[in-house]
Amino acid sequence: MSTAAVKSIGVHTLAIPMRRSVEHAASQRDVAEPIVVAVELNSGVVGYGETLPRPYVTGETIDSVGEAIERLYGPALLDFHPACFPDALEAIDGLPWRFRDGERGSGPISPAARAAVELALLDAYSRHFLRPISDAVGWMGFSDFGSPGSIRDTRYSGVLASRSVSGTLRTLRLMWWYGLRDFKVKVGEDGEADRLSVVARYLSRPIARGRATLRVDANGGWNLSQAIERLGAWRSMQLASVEQPLAKGDEDNLPELKSCVHQPLMYDESLVTMADADKLIALQVADGFNIRLSKCGGFLPALKLARLAQRNGIMVQLGCMVGETSILSSAGRRFLEVVPHVRFVEGSFGSFLLRDDIVRSSVRFGYGGRSKTLKQLGWGTDVDTRKLAQLCTTHTTFVM
Repeated sequence: MSTAAVKSIGVHTLAIPMRRSVEHAASQRDVAEPIVVAVELNSGVVGYGETLPRPYVTGETIDSVGEAIERLYGPALLDFHPACFPDALEAIDGLPWRFRDGERGSGPISPAARAAVELALLDAYSRHFLRPISDAVGWMGFSDFGSPGSIRDTRYSGVLASRSVSGTLRTLRLMWWYGLRDFKVKVGEDGEADRLSVVARYLSRPIARGRATLRVDANGGWNLSQAIERLGAWRSMQLASVEQPLAKGDEDNLPELKSCVHQPLMYDESLVTMADADKLIALQVADGFNIRLSKCGGFLPALKLARLAQRNGIMVQLGCMVGETSILSSAGRRFLEVVPHVRFVEGSFGSFLLRDDIVRSSVRFGYGGRSKTLKQLGWGTDVDTRKLAQLCTTHTTFVM
């Protein structure tokens, strides 16, 4: 049997305490619950992927991700026996998004589950064939993508997600002292105006001088009239973007919102698939796309979304999942290494947010939000299997 064939798939559900609670209109989190997928090839190479399902984003849960990996992606990997890295990329790109007709009809898509499997396969085959993941952009024919991407120019953002004014201001000061200059405030709930006003006053001079930026994220917490009212009241704040002002599923009201406000509109929960992107473009409401790898089906779909955005003059933001480990943060770094003109970047909080990690050297941004190109093949991380076992609450292995 081919050494490149998949031998087994391991699914690890983790529980990692967070250093502080992260709160916004859609949820509150004190413990991170990532799902880590380990794909082992017959050659003995193991690749790792990660996802964090969010029911309010893709409709997926921890249980549904596990079921999709067992019943949808496990059988799909039986045919994986690539002879070279391009063969592997073609097979990975062809991973299904939903159960086929006859199994469950045309059921809901499983982008979070797909992302975990896709990332693990890319990691494994990059190491097996000794080819960098960046080769994917050439295989896809994206001649305008490639090194150095945005890694030299972008800086990671500070995200302010406390429900108290004092907590927001304290965190803002710490982030400012650490050199961060791009900030996002979670809104869409009680007390949003007071918290945003405090941040806007603190940053007013740097923003006026072009030395800082301020964004808000409503997480779909407003209806149309509330969004028009809030954004009208905040007109003087020079907001760089307003993320997900209306709830997912309320996209038909976006043209009216767009006609009433002047701030750039960014989409997160409303942007999962290429079909979602096409709809937002057709509605002529898209100023920015928040692309998150585990939300959008993985690394290759994220590259396609980024290219579509840039070809339509749409701002690209690389988002993250709250509580992600260094595996998903490293995949985000790879995205930055090949995608040019990324405007805002989130993630790579590492030990700033998590009390533990599953890699030997945590991936975290440095002073000023700066980051470096990752060495080694795959995602460039060295998973500590002992830590993985310690932090794991459930573990299932499917032998192929």
